[in-house]
Amino acid sequence: MKLAIMQPYFFPYIGYFQLINAVDKFVIYDNIQYTKKGWINRNRVLQNGTDSYITLPLKKASDYLNINERFLSNTWPKEQKKLFNKIANCYKKAPYFNDVYPVIEKIILYRNDNLFDYLFNTVKALMNYMGITTELVVSSTLEIDNSLTSEKKVLAICKAMKAAEYINPIGGTELYKQEGFINAQVNLKFLKSDTIRYSQFNNEFIPWLSIIDILMFNPLSTINDFLSFRYQLIQ
Repeated sequence: MKLAIMQPYFFPYIGYFQLINAVDKFVIYDNIQYTKKGWINRNRVLQNGTDSYITLPLKKASDYLNINERFLSNTWPKEQKKLFNKIANCYKKAPYFNDVYPVIEKIILYRNDNLFDYLFNTVKALMNYMGITTELVVSSTLEIDNSLTSEKKVLAICKAMKAAEYINPIGGTELYKQEGFINAQVNLKFLKSDTIRYSQFNNEFIPWLSIIDILMFNPLSTINDFLSFRYQLIQ
């Protein structure tokens, strides 16, 4: 069984979904510490030929809380309209706007102010739209020692899930070494996404934007190609 593990992100980029699509089961961390200035509650879209941030506002809380202990701000209902307008203004002339915008709208309107639950629904809804059928597993449902960190935690999850193969984004080459995985009888591989290019209103191409960008400019048949073939697995 092929396994991958990641924390949730707000409208993740295509590489996140390539990873999900490459495995049989995908564990999403909910009981892991929220990190500032990452991609958990923000991402980038195309606005007037350049990249621009979209953000989920959060209630002020301790920096040491886990993702599933953080909540959306009380201002979120008001800020939803601003987000709708921004995405609409950015992509209203995109070729697949009419297909994609209702999906984005439904995701944003999801009524749950728990950060993890909101992001988990976002990932599930996007997977459903793209036809990705990989099983999702929430990390807190697994019986492991949650005091473990880094490679030891990953190996504990692999053991609990009876995984024969673990796939990690290419950035994990500095974090995970083959020796520990060999000893645990788990085959370690790294996914390296190829740069995916497509027309963005004939502007200079900006890579690695939110999945929103790829959905707005490409048919599902092309996106399926991106998900399945535009990456390398490195051992």
